[in-house]
Amino acid sequence: WTPTKHRAKTRKQAVFRPNNRKSSHRKQVMAQNSFFQQMEALLDANPVPPSEWIEYYKSMQPEVLHYHNHNDDSMPELIRNPSPARIIELALRYEGDTANLTSTGALAVRSGAKTGRSPKDKRIVQNDASKDNVWWGPVNIPLTHQAFMINRERAIDYLRTQKRLFVIDAYAGHDKDYRMKIRIVCTRAYHALFMRDMLIPCPEDELNDFVPDFVIYNAGTFPANRYVDGMTSSCSVDLNLERAEMVVLGSQYAGEMKKGVLTLMMYKMPMAGQLCLHSSATEDMRTGETTLFFGLSGTGKTTLSADPRRLLIGDDEHVWTEKGIFNIEGGCYAKCCNLTEEKEPEIYRAVKYGAIIENVVLDETTHEVDYDDLSITENTRCAYPLSHIPNAKAHPVGQHPNNVVLLVCDAAGVLPLVSKLTREQVIYHFVAGFTSKLAGTEMGITEPQPTFSSCYGEPFLMMHPLVYANQLADKLEKHGSDAWLLNTGWLGSTGKRRPPQDTR
Repeated sequence: WTPTKHRAKTRKQAVFRPNNRKSSHRKQVMAQNSFFQQMEALLDANPVPPSEWIEYYKSMQPEVLHYHNHNDDSMPELIRNPSPARIIELALRYEGDTANLTSTGALAVRSGAKTGRSPKDKRIVQNDASKDNVWWGPVNIPLTHQAFMINRERAIDYLRTQKRLFVIDAYAGHDKDYRMKIRIVCTRAYHALFMRDMLIPCPEDELNDFVPDFVIYNAGTFPANRYVDGMTSSCSVDLNLERAEMVVLGSQYAGEMKKGVLTLMMYKMPMAGQLCLHSSATEDMRTGETTLFFGLSGTGKTTLSADPRRLLIGDDEHVWTEKGIFNIEGGCYAKCCNLTEEKEPEIYRAVKYGAIIENVVLDETTHEVDYDDLSITENTRCAYPLSHIPNAKAHPVGQHPNNVVLLVCDAAGVLPLVSKLTREQVIYHFVAGFTSKLAGTEMGITEPQPTFSSCYGEPFLMMHPLVYANQLADKLEKHGSDAWLLNTGWLGSTGKRRPPQDTR
């Protein structure tokens, strides 16, 4: 058996036809049948939680898979793990009004009305799996199971009406002992390429056995129903730990998916006794010593990690285990506001074929990006795979950090450039998380605002900050790491931010 493509009257569908080739193809086709059956279960309105059918597929042997004709008009065409070239082709064909190629080959896209995250619209389902562990409040707003199921069904109904769906199967985490299998189901090529860049794509030889631990339904091009209990707008980002699912409605901003995975890891890793951190990480090329940089979005994590003198482990999300540190992601997500090759050459050169750049203005003739034009949003961003950074580490894991740096973007220009911290001071600053929210990183933020963000990542914390602080204190004491406070903010009353070369 071997897969062949057949164009139905309404759209292209994948069907399987017998031939006389060797029976070695049988397992591949049966595994493909397993994928389609998984997707039929995922896109079914049946409320059976994935935890039940996931166990079924894990135990199912290829011999019990029967031939199934997937030429079904009720199912969209499923485009699984397409190459960047294929995604870009489809983006230009079907999203031409919001997608274009830049002069360097990157895919330029628009995210619609939402150009930043919407933390006030994030909801966590309160159930037996979460009620005693989650830090409930303005960060983790509870949602009923019934409301989640209504939103889930709304999203699935919308997804099933589409002619085609992108399915990205990827891993979160470069350590095989702690990584999670993530499946993203989305309608836009933009979202597919973004998550393909940001996560670790599943190798082709592992796709046959891939059964997701967590599923993201991105129906962001369709609004939420504001009359559903717990909704405050037409945007809703809902995470259900018990069902291992996330639903996005009313926001096309791709960063919601990326931070949804981080939020999941912020819950799963402490439950496994490991420390999940909103941080970047680098490694000394000669000694192998590593450094962690903690900071809120826009405080300099990505910029400082893209240091040509050091190996890049990752720019945003890491886990500190008993073995060392590992990167959760397979790519970087950098701010492009006023980006220049002179100030940030590594990031500037990473904006090329395979990368995706959001909400920027292009020259109509040359398609060159005008990084100084912030008429759409100040939160212009670029997502690119780690391989776009020349000094990125091939296997992004490292030893226990020798240095931990807390990045503070002080908009008032009061704090000194750098300070050495005692163990007690680092815990105090880590829990307090004083910094500034920068323009565009969240909806409604148009200028730097002083804020306190626990653990330098409060919007993504699932447990009380002291849970993470106590874990960090134990790690620092056990491994003797030095701690520093680095001000990446403004130079006194000059009104100018410290240049990257100074903070490096």
